[in-house]
Parts: sequence; structure tokens; C-alpha cells
Amino acid sequence: MPETGSDLARRLADRCEAVCRHYLSKGRRKGRYWLVGDVHNATGRSLFVRLEGAESERNTAGKWTDAATGEHGDLLDIIRKRCGLIDFRDVADEARRFLSLPQPAFEPRSRIARRSTPSSGLADAARRLFAMSQPIGRTLGETYLRSRNLTALHDTEALRFHPRCYHRPDEDSPTETWPAMVARITDLSGRITGAHRTWIMHDGSDKAPLETPRRAMGNLLGHAVRFGVAQDVLAAGEGIETMLSLRCILPRLPMAAALSAAHLSAILFPPTLRRLYIARDDDQAGGAAVETLIARAQADGIEPLVLSPQRGDFNEDLRRLGIDTLRARVRDQIAPDDVARFIKDPLMI
Repeated sequence: MPETGSDLARRLADRCEAVCRHYLSKGRRKGRYWLVGDVHNATGRSLFVRLEGAESERNTAGKWTDAATGEHGDLLDIIRKRCGLIDFRDVADEARRFLSLPQPAFEPRSRIARRSTPSSGLADAARRLFAMSQPIGRTLGETYLRSRNLTALHDTEALRFHPRCYHRPDEDSPTETWPAMVARITDLSGRITGAHRTWIMHDGSDKAPLETPRRAMGNLLGHAVRFGVAQDVLAAGEGIETMLSLRCILPRLPMAAALSAAHLSAILFPPTLRRLYIARDDDQAGGAAVETLIARAQADGIEPLVLSPQRGDFNEDLRRLGIDTLRARVRDQIAPDDVARFIKDPLMI
């Protein structure tokens, strides 16, 4: 019979110090407690985990409290928060992996009671996922981007890398882990509202062979993955790779990736914006998004200019046609006063 949450919590409590050393490695033992900064493994002493209970106290091992926030819970909560997990099934799977327990035979969704998380909870989970990911430089995430001829990786703090990011093909399938590029989605003030994951091959050479190798979580509407801070001019498009391709020749132009055609049409404008470059994808959805965005921009007194690729999108142009062809094509499509301001000199490449 599969373990219940209480069973798993008890098993974890029996190995409490080992759990702490694995998930809260920046902490240390002091007496009967494990001390660490917070549930995200920051350095410090605010959070304390009871490693063992007194004889008069039952079921206290594994209980924790963060004195700074008032949060408290058990070791399953530590795993959930530390790993950025949402569904209890994922938490239980990770606990079983740690405990070297066999995974239960898979049951259909209709037979499993699952925890639901509101959109605010998804945004919180996105913030946790981004926080526990690492800077993308010198990781498989950078390898993946360079495999797509993307070399302008300045001001890419919005991109990080996670070596074992959870992926479930669908609601009734077991969880897998793959390396992933993790992008933060922010509002105009820079507050994280969501995260986007691109799962990649174990050598970073391409996207992972999954039916849906890209997924977003959190609140996306109106928000975007941002490169640079926009003032008077902004370029906006759908994909991260699309916008990074344009940054290879427009390195000083702030850009925003809305992640889909529908979200591109709803992107919010900075209050000081006067010109918007719209990097369209050459498909029906991309065309509809451009029309909507043009109308919204004009209504707000913003000049919209459309950048069109020769092929399906600008990353395909970069990879198949080369950077010189891409530069020439884009130069012909931007305003004359922005050429000197934003176009990269070929001699600097």
C-alpha cells in the first residue's frame, strides 16, 4: 500500500539530520537543532529544525519554525519549498527518491486526491524555482543558447539554469527531471510574477525530446521576460530565442519576450514608451497578435514598427541565414534615428 503523507513525514523524521544536510546544506547542527537562514537554504540562523524529540515529546523530530517569518511545518514542507514543487504527488515522489523507496504504481488522476494552488501560489512557486536556480553562465543553459547561435548574453540576469527541473508530460504521467533554462517573468516594476522553463538535452545541444519542452507558470498576462530596462524604446516579441537573436545586432535595445502570441498582444507598456518594435513570428497567430498590439500602441500614442523575419522567426533567420543577413534585414526595418543608437557595428562582432 503506498505511503501516506504522514508515513513519509515519519520516515523523513527518522533521518532528519540527513534530510537537513541534503536540502539545507548551508546550515549546521547545534545541539538538538539544525540552524539555517530559511527554507530556501540561505545562510543564517533564523530557521531551526528539531532533529530529535525529548522523551516526553512525540512526533517532534522534523518540525521546523522560521523565527523571522513565523512559517512552520514538517520535512515534507521543506522539500516542497526547497524544490519549488506545487503538487503533493511531486513532493511525495521527491521524498521517496531521497529515502530510496520504490515509486508506487501509477494511478489515474481521478483516483488521486491532489492539492490545488491558486495563481498567487504559482507565482510564489515561480519565485522559489528562480531563486534556487543558478546563473546561466558556464552552464548547459549557456551551451543550449550558443547552440542556437545566440552569443549576446549580456544583461541576461532574467535567465538561469536548473540541473534537475521537474517535468510531467501530462496530469496522469509520472514526473521526470531534465536540465532546464529558467526565465523569470516580471511586471513593469521588476516584480517576479512567473517563470518559464525550457527543458534541454543533458549535453545542452538542443531542447529535450519532450512533447512540451517549454512551459510557463504563474501570472503571465501583461508581463514578460525582460532584457534591459525600457524607457522610450522597446522591442517585444514572443520567444526568448527570438529576442536574444535580435540582441545580437541590437545589443543596447531593451527587449521583452511575452512567450506566446496571445500574451504578446496583451503586454503592458512602460509609461514613458514612445516607440515599440514588434518582432513578429511568421504565422497566423503572430499576425493577429501584431494587429492587436499595433492598435493598442497607437491608442496610447506609441509609434508601432513591425520587424518581420525572412523565415519563421528571427532565430531561424540567424541560424540559417547568418548574422550579416539578419543585420541587413533589420537595419532596413528600424527608424533611421535608431540605427546609430542601437545597431551593433559589424567590426565589433
